[in-house]
Amino acid sequence: MRLDRMITVVGAHAEGDVGRVITGGFNPPRAPSMFQRMEAMERGHDWLRRLMLSDPRGSVNCAVNLLMPPIREDADIGMIVMEPDYYVPMSGGNLICTVTVALETGFIPMREPQTVVRVDTPAGLVEAVCDCADGRCRRVSFRNVPSFVMHRDAHVEVEGIGTLRADVAYGGMIYCMIDAGDVGSALARDEARDLVHLGERIKAAAAVQLPCAHPENPQIHTINQVLFAGPIRSEGGVKRSRNTVVVSPGRLDRCPCGTGTSARLALLHARGEIATGETFIHESIIDTEFHSRVVDSATVGGGPAVVPEVSGRAWLTGISQYGVDPDDPFPEGYRLNDTWFA
Repeated sequence: MRLDRMITVVGAHAEGDVGRVITGGFNPPRAPSMFQRMEAMERGHDWLRRLMLSDPRGSVNCAVNLLMPPIREDADIGMIVMEPDYYVPMSGGNLICTVTVALETGFIPMREPQTVVRVDTPAGLVEAVCDCADGRCRRVSFRNVPSFVMHRDAHVEVEGIGTLRADVAYGGMIYCMIDAGDVGSALARDEARDLVHLGERIKAAAAVQLPCAHPENPQIHTINQVLFAGPIRSEGGVKRSRNTVVVSPGRLDRCPCGTGTSARLALLHARGEIATGETFIHESIIDTEFHSRVVDSATVGGGPAVVPEVSGRAWLTGISQYGVDPDDPFPEGYRLNDTWFA
């Protein structure tokens, strides 16, 4: 076997969404912060994202996470998330996958019944409390970066659809949130393809019409994803809602989306619909769940924010090594619009 660039990957999924974790074969660039390291990856090492996510080695239906030692002295591990089209400051499902892999492969020591893992992400420090038993990481509950509303009760004009009411909030990524009922969706599985095409059109329009930037890091700017939100209902005294998130260039998040949950918590709290400490269960389009709550208030750029806590599970699916044959005509992969819609 003649392969170079040998990359070791541990497969995992968080509540259904695939988040593969690179554990060996690549040394990340030096940088003073994880955000600057992410920028350096994008500028000078983007071949890794293309290699691991494009066909024939990857797929539009997954993300890849780079697990590494932290830069911050108060963190246990570092993480950079690579999605099919771009790098993102933070991702809840990918953090759950990465922390689970780090514990179950021995990258960091596991302590039972709980292990606290502090993760250095490009969005900031995220603390995860992991329930552990019998050598397994059973559940990860993480306190996300402060989340806040950027546009409330705004409107976006989408060609062929008309005017939609939209809210924009930050939860580690910037989300445009649309009521699913406003576009006639019940958030059913058989709507997945239609929701992808619709979400990409809304995102393109909203990114232009609803400009936004993180007040403390202007390099985090523009709308990353569209979240279709179902109605809130109460079951057994606990508030629940179905949702789905469109991830560019064209797929639905299979899990309930951790940063999307955080953004929605910020909006619901601002509206007075969720109280601090109240449990909110966010459901995915495949019926998996993240349990969440607002645990504290915060201030970002002089404006109000909340500190969300999101809880979910991940499972390992295998260990692989990827590389490139010197004669391979697709050393960094390719894309076709039958699956890569954009």
